[in-house]
Amino acid sequence: MLPVGTESTPGSGDVGAGRRHVRKRRHGTRTALIVLGALVAVLCLGGVAAVVAFRNNLDSNIEKLADPFEGIQNRPEAAPSDPALPNEAVNILVLGSDSRISAGDPSQWKAGAQRTDAIMLVHLPADRKSAQVVSFPRDSWVPIPGHGEAKINAAFSYGGPALMIETVEQLTGVRIDHFALTDFTSFTSLTDALGGVQIRIPEDISDGKKVQFEAGVHIMTGEQALAYTRQRHGLPNGDFGRAQRQQNWMRSILAKVNNNRNDVPLMTSFFTAFSQSVAVDEQFTMDRIQNLYMSARGLSTNDVAFLTAPHNGTGRSADGQSIVVLNRELLDPLMASFASDTAAQFVEENKGVLTVLPATVK
Repeated sequence: MLPVGTESTPGSGDVGAGRRHVRKRRHGTRTALIVLGALVAVLCLGGVAAVVAFRNNLDSNIEKLADPFEGIQNRPEAAPSDPALPNEAVNILVLGSDSRISAGDPSQWKAGAQRTDAIMLVHLPADRKSAQVVSFPRDSWVPIPGHGEAKINAAFSYGGPALMIETVEQLTGVRIDHFALTDFTSFTSLTDALGGVQIRIPEDISDGKKVQFEAGVHIMTGEQALAYTRQRHGLPNGDFGRAQRQQNWMRSILAKVNNNRNDVPLMTSFFTAFSQSVAVDEQFTMDRIQNLYMSARGLSTNDVAFLTAPHNGTGRSADGQSIVVLNRELLDPLMASFASDTAAQFVEENKGVLTVLPATVK
């Protein structure tokens, strides 16, 4: 059964609703492609025989990063392993950036040349019965090793993947096992490669300008979904509301992929497009992704919890910047549950105070 908002009822979508021209800007698609880089690959790749057969070709499409973990000091311990389980917990840090160019070559890195507008930590527990995804607002005010306090996305600008990994590990106490970096030039084509995705609109919405959708279940093209996630005016929680729409889009993509695993042409087209849009650490090979899939193939979208890092809203830094103030009283135990591989239990017990993506998103 799909989560509310991603029903797969034949004929219920309105293909034409909400269509508008959208320039192919990269801002605003951050959260969705990030989870494609982590969850879609981990949970779905390998479900189609043809995709497995072509995995060497897909692997050659994916940009490989020079070891971003080399040289990082004082790393957190890995989650404790359970000898009764065949697998170990895995944590993947996935970023969305304007470009992957030079991402894997530190000699060509230029401070300030690139930023990341989406930061997600994906946790796959050892029992493979669930997955948890936490999105960190890009303006979260955090310590950055060697640079004092700054917005979390500045870590990527200052020192690339390695400094971002070090920043997140020190902030959370969670050991990162893999790293993925995405760009967004082809994101709408990923959605279109699936023939569009179904998103429920609970009530008529409009930004008073060009974005308009009627209440109901819509089959959205990549262009339409992009308009849906970019709406700024009229949302109850501003940018935080936009982030939830992005997560809702991503959840719809996962549902579409899960429902079409055996559609060989569709999945081959989709994964080919995906492989051309991501860079990963050298150890995150197709063999590794395949093994993760085999261990987690029983998961459905209902087993994946999408959360926003606990925060106390926006504020001002000492130098006057607009920032997001993280709620360490909630963030720290949440991250401790990632580190100890007890995240599923922690989220279930605290879902009343955590910002968990609801079944229906306004």
